Amino acid sequence: MRADRLVSLVLLLRQHGRLSAPALARELEVSTRTVLRDIEALSAAGVPVYAERGRHGGFALLPGFRTELAGLNHDEALALLVVGSRRGAQAFGLGAALASAMRKVVDALPEGSRAAAAGAVRRLLVDPETDLLERRLAPEEVPAAVVSEVRRAVFAGSRLRIHYAAGERPPAWRTVDPIGLVTARDQVYLLATRSGADRTYRLSRVLAAEALPEPARRADRVDLARDWRERGRRFRTAGDQVTVLLRVNPARRAELVGTVLAVRSETADADGWPRLEVTFQDARHAEWALWQLATDAEALEPRWLRAALHDRATTLATRYATPG
Repeated sequence: MRADRLVSLVLLLRQHGRLSAPALARELEVSTRTVLRDIEALSAAGVPVYAERGRHGGFALLPGFRTELAGLNHDEALALLVVGSRRGAQAFGLGAALASAMRKVVDALPEGSRAAAAGAVRRLLVDPETDLLERRLAPEEVPAAVVSEVRRAVFAGSRLRIHYAAGERPPAWRTVDPIGLVTARDQVYLLATRSGADRTYRLSRVLAAEALPEPARRADRVDLARDWRERGRRFRTAGDQVTVLLRVNPARRAELVGTVLAVRSETADADGWPRLEVTFQDARHAEWALWQLATDAEALEPRWLRAALHDRATTLATRYATPG
């Protein structure tokens, strides 16, 4: 691990020319004291790194210094496989590995191509933290130790012990056989089996994890995409589902459809509003989804849903009937 960090330190100095110890510490995610120890280790190994004093000082390499830095470590190779989304790398606990790998990629470019590559990168923005309405799009936070341990069990094929908080029930320990990790809508899920039955765990609800020495009971080959689709199908057909007939403003049809389990039928009313028969997971899901759309949607059936929305709207209107 330290060898990888020393390589990253050299690459940072090559690409930035000069960096202060605090700046290096931020890039490498270590303390300033660790950076100073690493600088001493590089000097002792013959790497020509020197300190520049003053307000704009820092550490730099002698001009023209270059060393061959071939090969990627295991985590860096994994990071490049998920580099299609920086958020994906972060979700799987590979953010630091991705940064290190990309420094090596940049260093491998011909001298004249580096500036062009850096300029091109600045013209692209992938997965910003907010949308155009300034709503945060940040993924769920999962402790790095949990992600690392779950990932280790998945790749090593070992059983996994997790302390899991399921819904409103108190957290409990359970031992599972991990199959794979999936990201969907900025959430990370662990696909596993428990006592032979399929289980899907949201990683943000895993409070602690421990990879066990015994091998997982799982097939040697896996089609994770097919497994995910099948679990999704079972989820959509389980529970106390409700069917709702509704009208929706065409401008917000896509938003509605994105929240339902299924669209059973669709026609157009005389005013151009789509009339849809849709399925929700349960009554609470249906009421929440229609309330989000306010006057841009109208529940036609069932009557209990219309009554629930009427009661909620009446309560809100009463609260704001007079100035506060």
